[in-house]
Amino acid sequence: MNKTKYLLLAGLLGTALTASAEDAQVAEPASAHSFSSNIGLFSDYVFRGISYGRERGAVQGGFDYAHDSGIYLGLWATSVHQDTLYGNTVELDIYGGYFHQFTDDLSLDVGFLQFYYPNNKKLVGQSANTTEVSAALTYKYLTLKHSYALTDFFGINTKSAGDGDSKGSGYTELNFNYPLPFQGLNLALHAGHQTVKHYSVANYTDFLIGVSKDFSIANSDGWNAGINYTTTDADDDWYVTADGYETGDDKVIVYLKRTF
Repeated sequence: MNKTKYLLLAGLLGTALTASAEDAQVAEPASAHSFSSNIGLFSDYVFRGISYGRERGAVQGGFDYAHDSGIYLGLWATSVHQDTLYGNTVELDIYGGYFHQFTDDLSLDVGFLQFYYPNNKKLVGQSANTTEVSAALTYKYLTLKHSYALTDFFGINTKSAGDGDSKGSGYTELNFNYPLPFQGLNLALHAGHQTVKHYSVANYTDFLIGVSKDFSIANSDGWNAGINYTTTDADDDWYVTADGYETGDDKVIVYLKRTF
């Protein structure tokens, strides 16, 4: 073999080996597991239209795990004002479920949610810890969800309120989330209805409208800031603290959070 043919063959072989190495690198499968975390500062902790932060501010954050199969698990915590929920100051939510994408526009999410209060402050011996299961159907920008309480709803039962247990309480909600075509803003609209079994006085409807914006700071991505207005028709004689603060009244919440 002459020198020219040798160099040509060596060059072709080197190119082939390089291409094979690059192909192998590209073909390396991505991990089936994904993790994320988040932390935020909020002017209030409002849950289903009811204030648990009394507009004194709240620190919130959590961790999430998801698998390509659709299974997910998460842990989320928030500060709670001590006068709004039997003296508890921290809420810890443990949740999980299964998410399935039928098409680009249609998906289903079924899961569970455990509300847990580490302080374990109780109302006449009845714990606020609550377990719910839920199902949510999303089509494009609309999500319809129903949550069902497997336990007494935040400690409401015969011993604490006199009219029976509250297992089977439910919350039905319709959410609309849409990316606006200007300034990178996102629009959020929400309507929900809470029913508390055996306690119709505790039933109410809540509404929310909000805007938020995703942005970066320097080379730091994952930032989000927003403002929400929420209101309810909750009975002020039921949703009130011992010192007269009406937790279901109109609220404006501003926040800053980051996802990692």
